[in-house]
Amino acid sequence: MIEENISPPVSPTPRLDETSSSERTPRLRSIEELYEDIPDIISNDIDKVLLEAFQPLGIYDYNSIFWIAHPGGPTILDKIEEKLTLKPEKLRCIRKILSEYGNMSSACVLFSLDEMRKKSSQDGLKTTGEGLEWGVLLSFGPGLTIETIVLRSIVI
Repeated sequence: MIEENISPPVSPTPRLDETSSSERTPRLRSIEELYEDIPDIISNDIDKVLLEAFQPLGIYDYNSIFWIAHPGGPTILDKIEEKLTLKPEKLRCIRKILSEYGNMSSACVLFSLDEMRKKSSQDGLKTTGEGLEWGVLLSFGPGLTIETIVLRSIVI
């Protein structure tokens, strides 16, 4: 019996000092880089998800709440903003974190919460949620789920 090795040839692993910093540090790609139709899919379903979450509170104007999200990428934010006719400042802190740190996966929401808290305090607002009482935390997960948490801000 003859066995044939069909595995690709293995190249020697480069030494650490032979690789660039970018080769040593893997970069998390955004959801939209992986699948170009994801922003449209998310924006098509976002209003249903928000209606289910905020209808019990009588909230239908999504410009009246603060926003925290695992962004997935700028196109997803653009599509959500367009679909819900959000004012650009609604996603400001999320965009800031995305531009400063890139896609950090789930950690984006923690950085965004901290950024919003600091900015609200600096601006002398009454709550940590841009002066608003209610907000939403969104995350996009496996099988393309939209995870939604209703947030209630605290007084500064």
